[in-house]
Amino acid sequence: MKRGSVIGNIAKDLGLEVGKLSARNARIETEDNDRRYCDINLRSGELTVAERIDREELCGEKPSCVLKFELLLEGPLELHRISIQIQDINDNAPSFPTDIIKLEIRESAVKGARYRVNAAHDADIGQNDVQSYTIQRNEHFVLNIQTTSAGSKYGELVLDKELDREEQQEIKLLLSALDGGSPQKSGTVVIQVTVLDANDNAPVFSQSVYEASLPENSPLKTTVITVRATDADEGVNGEVTYELSRLSDKSRKLFSLDRQTGEISVTGEVDFEEETKYEMFVEAKDGYGLSSDAKLVITITDVNDNSPIILLKSLTNPVPENVSPGTEVGIINVQDRDSEKNRQVRCFIQQNVPFKLIPSIKNYYSLVTMDQLDRELVSDYNITITATDEGSPPLSSLKTVHLSLADVNDNPPVFEEQSYSAYVTENNKPGHTLCSVTAVDRDWRQNGTVIYSLTPGEVNGAPVSSYISVHGDTGVIQSVRSFDYEQFRSFTVMIMARDNGSPPLSSNVTVSVFITDVNDNSPQILYPAPEGNSFMTELVPKAAQGGSLVSKVIAVDSDSGQNAWLSYHIIKSTDAGLFTVGLHSGEIRTQRDISESDNMKQNLIVAVKDNGQPSLSATCALFLLISDNLAEVPELKDMAYEDNGSKLTSYLIIALVSVSTFFLTFIIIILGLRFCRRSKPRLFFDGAVALPSSYLPPNYADVDGTGTLRSTYNYDAYLTTGSRTSDFKFVRSYNDNTLPADQTLRKTPTDFEEAFGDLDVSPEVCTLRNGVPLLTGLCADLLCKTNKTWKKNSPPRVGPIRALRALNWPIRGSLVAAGKGNLLSSAAVLDHAPLSATVFCLLHMEYNQLGLLGFVVLFAFLRSAYGDLSYSVPEEMKRGSVIGNIAKDLGLEVGALSARKARIETGKNDRRFCDISLLTGEFTVVERMDREELCGEKPSCVVKFEMLFENPLELHRISLQIQDINDNPPSFPKEKIKLEISESAVKGARYRVIAAHDSDIGQNAVQRYTLQRNSNFVLNTQTTSAGSKYGELVLEKELDREEQREMTLLLTALDGGSPQRSGTLLIDVIVLDANDNAPVFSQAVYEASLPENAALESRVLTVSATDADDGVNGEVTYEFNKMSDKSRKLFSLDEKTGEIIVAGNIDYEEGSKYEMFVEAKDGYGLSSDAKVIIFITDVNDNAPVISLKSLTNPVPENVSPGTEVGIINVQDGDSEKNSQVRCSIHQNVPFKLIPSIKNYYSLVTTDKLDRELVSDYNITIIATDEGSPPLSSLKTVHLSVADVNDNPPVFEEQSYSAYVTENNKPGHTLCSVTAVDRDWRQNGTVIYSLTPGEVNGAPVSSYVSVHGDTGVIQSVRSFDYEQFRSFTVMIMARDNGSPPLSSNVTVSVFITDVNDNSPQILYPAPEGNSFMTELVPKAAQGGSLVSKVIAVDSDSGQNAWLSYHIIKSTDAGLFTVGLHSGEIRTQRDISESDNMKQNLIVAVKDNGQPSLSATCALFLLISDNLAEVPELKDMAYEDNGSKLTSYLIIALVSVSTFFLTFIIIILGLRFCRRRKPRLFFDGAVALPSSYLPPNYADVDGTGTLRSTYNYDAYLTTGSRTSDFKFVRSYNDNTLPADQTLRKTPTDFDEAFGDLDVSPELMEGPLLACAAAASLDAMNALQSY
Repeated sequence: MKRGSVIGNIAKDLGLEVGKLSARNARIETEDNDRRYCDINLRSGELTVAERIDREELCGEKPSCVLKFELLLEGPLELHRISIQIQDINDNAPSFPTDIIKLEIRESAVKGARYRVNAAHDADIGQNDVQSYTIQRNEHFVLNIQTTSAGSKYGELVLDKELDREEQQEIKLLLSALDGGSPQKSGTVVIQVTVLDANDNAPVFSQSVYEASLPENSPLKTTVITVRATDADEGVNGEVTYELSRLSDKSRKLFSLDRQTGEISVTGEVDFEEETKYEMFVEAKDGYGLSSDAKLVITITDVNDNSPIILLKSLTNPVPENVSPGTEVGIINVQDRDSEKNRQVRCFIQQNVPFKLIPSIKNYYSLVTMDQLDRELVSDYNITITATDEGSPPLSSLKTVHLSLADVNDNPPVFEEQSYSAYVTENNKPGHTLCSVTAVDRDWRQNGTVIYSLTPGEVNGAPVSSYISVHGDTGVIQSVRSFDYEQFRSFTVMIMARDNGSPPLSSNVTVSVFITDVNDNSPQILYPAPEGNSFMTELVPKAAQGGSLVSKVIAVDSDSGQNAWLSYHIIKSTDAGLFTVGLHSGEIRTQRDISESDNMKQNLIVAVKDNGQPSLSATCALFLLISDNLAEVPELKDMAYEDNGSKLTSYLIIALVSVSTFFLTFIIIILGLRFCRRSKPRLFFDGAVALPSSYLPPNYADVDGTGTLRSTYNYDAYLTTGSRTSDFKFVRSYNDNTLPADQTLRKTPTDFEEAFGDLDVSPEVCTLRNGVPLLTGLCADLLCKTNKTWKKNSPPRVGPIRALRALNWPIRGSLVAAGKGNLLSSAAVLDHAPLSATVFCLLHMEYNQLGLLGFVVLFAFLRSAYGDLSYSVPEEMKRGSVIGNIAKDLGLEVGALSARKARIETGKNDRRFCDISLLTGEFTVVERMDREELCGEKPSCVVKFEMLFENPLELHRISLQIQDINDNPPSFPKEKIKLEISESAVKGARYRVIAAHDSDIGQNAVQRYTLQRNSNFVLNTQTTSAGSKYGELVLEKELDREEQREMTLLLTALDGGSPQRSGTLLIDVIVLDANDNAPVFSQAVYEASLPENAALESRVLTVSATDADDGVNGEVTYEFNKMSDKSRKLFSLDEKTGEIIVAGNIDYEEGSKYEMFVEAKDGYGLSSDAKVIIFITDVNDNAPVISLKSLTNPVPENVSPGTEVGIINVQDGDSEKNSQVRCSIHQNVPFKLIPSIKNYYSLVTTDKLDRELVSDYNITIIATDEGSPPLSSLKTVHLSVADVNDNPPVFEEQSYSAYVTENNKPGHTLCSVTAVDRDWRQNGTVIYSLTPGEVNGAPVSSYVSVHGDTGVIQSVRSFDYEQFRSFTVMIMARDNGSPPLSSNVTVSVFITDVNDNSPQILYPAPEGNSFMTELVPKAAQGGSLVSKVIAVDSDSGQNAWLSYHIIKSTDAGLFTVGLHSGEIRTQRDISESDNMKQNLIVAVKDNGQPSLSATCALFLLISDNLAEVPELKDMAYEDNGSKLTSYLIIALVSVSTFFLTFIIIILGLRFCRRRKPRLFFDGAVALPSSYLPPNYADVDGTGTLRSTYNYDAYLTTGSRTSDFKFVRSYNDNTLPADQTLRKTPTDFDEAFGDLDVSPELMEGPLLACAAAASLDAMNALQSY
């Protein structure tokens, strides 16, 4: 029905007045369905259609369809149920599941065969459902209509005439379904019948042989060729598939065949150099095993894809830089794996280098020099050789040959500057770096290594090495001693730089050393002479006028320049303005005329300063007497010393004399001991003292300043007794075998006479290397001088090695020439050590005579090749097998093979299968050769080699023919194959079998096949046009599937080799069935029960149908037929298993039963069906639904209890007991639910409401059904309470107090008041205001203000605590309701004091700065009141608490003041010694924060009466007494300080002395190892010196301790103090006898430190 159509008049049917419908809020409520299909017209009372009603959508296939509604009326609540019966009309036409039905029927189907067709479905019911079917007229089929047990109808096609595929391959039929409605409706479907063919034709190729050309390096998946075969059959019988057969493993990796399209593509890397042609067969097979094959030949074409390969066959590296142009230094070989033009190569060098390539044999080139080489210009060459082939495009390759030049010593060291200047300040420390010199030698390594040394010379008569030293490696010049500018100011030295070549080259440079002055000398005052501390006294006439010369200070300074510029200053004088001194002249003059008031005695202290940085000074004192003659001069005496001052002066004089006397005595004792030490005799030695080995770092020792050593050395010290000079002889170089310190060598000079005779040089013994003497350059040169006679008598052309062998001297090691004039760069180790010198003289002479020509190999290319060699061998020969004798075949001597470096070179193949024995000349197998791997199926297999000789270059080609042996059996591509043959196959049918493949060739390949005996098949062997053989199975007896469904045959392939090899293949023959049975269900009707809400994919039931046929004919598939759209969405059917599963949401409330049909069909269209009924059981799955139908919100808080505020409706979608619902409220709220009509409830109040207590209610309504388990639902109803103004504002406190400090700023916040109104919004808004009033007669608003919104109270003015201290105000709070309500509160404001007033002193009155004077009796006792300070403070509290303090007084312990009273009292009795005048300053402080104070001064006179008070004047000491005391104190401190410093120095020297090594004199003395820094003395070193060195040894004679003093090389760290060797006094009794002096000098504080430190200390003492 259309929307708006009238169904009936509800008001009339219920007997209601139409006007009451609107007043009672009448409305239609639905139960289960939310969609509102009908509605009520409130004006007319009619029930109308609101939405289209579809019976099929609402009720599906149910025979009865009813819609239920409810009419709801309010005031009072009233409910009426309405039911509407929906009647079916014929509005749906029959429809088939698909538009086309396909049936596949074999042409062999018999007449009468039945084929079921899917039934049509009509959504209508009863007579409106499908009633009949009709089929279009045709000559093959008729229609038979069947009725199921449920009353539904379907059709069956019955074959009335047999089919013929050749006559008609496809038939289309039109099937119509008709219903019984009026008007009648229909639906149609097209039935497409496909006639299936029988397999009676084999595939046929379009060509018997396919040929293709493929360029090498073709990309992967490149199509090579496509083969094509056709089959006259159709369907599976005509589906042709392809596969490769009879192909090699190599071909299998390179090519693949698409089984469906026959396309052959590239799957591997195709390389022309590996194979040029590939042959294989392609087999085509239809769906049931009929097959044929064709041959495929793929020819590979060459592409220029191989760049030339450059091989370095020989290289002389490094090349001496003095080789002549044209010298050959290397041999290059170039190869290209391509063919023909692509392999022709050009080789050249494009760089601008002094080298070129000269072509030689075949692809060989010689690398020769073009110009003279110079390593100093270019030391290395990276020669890039380019090889380019003739291909298109041409390919190139590069090879870089790194060539180094060997150095020749042809460049002397060159200094960076012509001369050097060094500046050093005097008093420098020894070891101070002056400067560094740098020389560069362009040569390399040893030839370019620069060694720096001092050229011998003198400076002021002393060796230059005693002044400076130079570091041998770095050229750093350092001082050896401290310089004194006053001694000399500059000197020059000569530095030599020498390289390490042979012969060495050197150069010199001049270094000028300039010494700069340092201000290290104080001025010396010549006049007045500073003798002791006495004054120089001079007379000054009383009539002297201003500017008169009185005296003159004369001083000098030993420094120079500005350091010697002197200035004079008066630093102290009796009368500051009377005298002056000339700044630079030192003249003392009067500044003004002498007057009578001037003091007769004038003291002057004059300071003399130099101009250095820092400045040094000296002072002198002058005593001037202003008098015309000595008669006027009174006695010189102290001027009014006090008694205490006299005592202090006496004490100072006694202390000064005592300290000076003790110090002088100490000096005399030291000088006496020094004299005794000098008088002792020196110690004589009867043996040599050998210093043992020690490890020294590799930065060389420099003993006498004449050079720098390149390694550490050992020495024997031969010390003479009558001289201070002793020579050191080095005995061996330090190496791994150096003797430890406890194995000191001791020898006398006579021990070496036998070995060296009358040599004029010191002998050297070379270091042992593994027990064998090793000769180095210096040792060889030295010993060569001792063998001149042998050299003259030796043959001039006899080489060094031959000479050694002629003398039967075995040699171990190698000799390598480094160039003309050089020594051997690596030593030869000889087994006869005594003859090593002679041998090396020979070697040295020989290399000088031969030069370079004796050590460079020249290649002469005389001819290219003598001829080719060819050998033939079978494959798989063992390693080491002899192929032939190349030396014999080429007519060469066997010994020439090794001499000419004969070797086998491979061509394209990098693998070396063969090699030559240089001892026998035999050509042997070194690696297994597999003909199939090398050449595949080629009939001829040849491997080529090249034999290369040098000196001169010679090339021979060798061809090796590889013969095939029967080492591979025939093999099939698969171990088993399957053939499917229909049982209808006719006798004589042929079925081709895949051929076997044999990697061997010729007679060793496959020759025949055999088949295992059986009753159905025989074997027929066929031969292809290419000569290969394959087999065919011929059906000799027809197959019967019922008798035998499957059989297995064994096929064997045999080759013709000896011994014969074979391979087998299993053939599984499967007999296929014919389709003659339709599927049959196990039941006609299937029923199942399913609970609603079953999970998706839940199993409902499984239908099962069986087909007696096999294979495709017996494969049953299932599908739904004749089911509603709703059912199709809820259920799905597995077409393979027949399992029906849940596919949608099953809801009992939507449908309680579903009916459908399932159709079973085999592979070729035969089918049957069965009915399925599914019952849905109810589950309590719907929770109650709570609906709020009406609500009064907000509710005024003054409503009476029992008032209805809302209507609630509860529904449950379940049925029966599951739909029964209970509804309640469990909260403690003033509301409850009252049941009404059916599922309706009224929400009413139970108590009085108060918004100020609870302003909102969240009422939770709980609805629970009676299901199992029960389901519940909640609904929260939010209800607000409307406010009424019934609460006045209320302050948080009864009263408020505010505290503010005085002097506050206006606007300062005092406090804040807060009032709360429990009402809401406007009724609860609070406004604050001041209640009118007065404070001290002024309006309260002039003191404070209040913020109307926040209640913050602020000050309007600044308050003063001293004016008033508190006041109160009244604050009113009013709400904004109607009428408004208000309340008041009292606020008390308290003002706090601030310390803003200082104390005021009332007595004594502080008038100006005058003193208040009071008399204190002399007889006053301790505690007597003297005076009182009176003060007040305007503040209050602790700010006004006053305290009194004496902050200054003449006598600190005489008076005290009361802390809080201010009374001044005496602390003790007054004594005669107390000063008469006493000054007191008293401070008065308050207790505020911060504290304020005031001070006053009192002047007290200790006297009994004013007659005793003298004039007020200063009580100062006389000036002269004060000065004398100061001078005595200064003198005493100076003497004591100097004496203590001297004692500390002596003790320090003693401590150092105890740690220094001492020398033992009764035998060989071994000094322990020590570390010496670079450039300094090595006393006990362990290195080897390049020449002999001398040392000075200063030994004391009167002590048992003797140290070495190294005067030519010195450093602070020469010998560590902790390694000093000491012995007890008893160890020297025998040597010293009855000496009258203790053998240990200065055992106390004067033990000597190191040698240099002890002598320096003695010199200082002597000069002192």
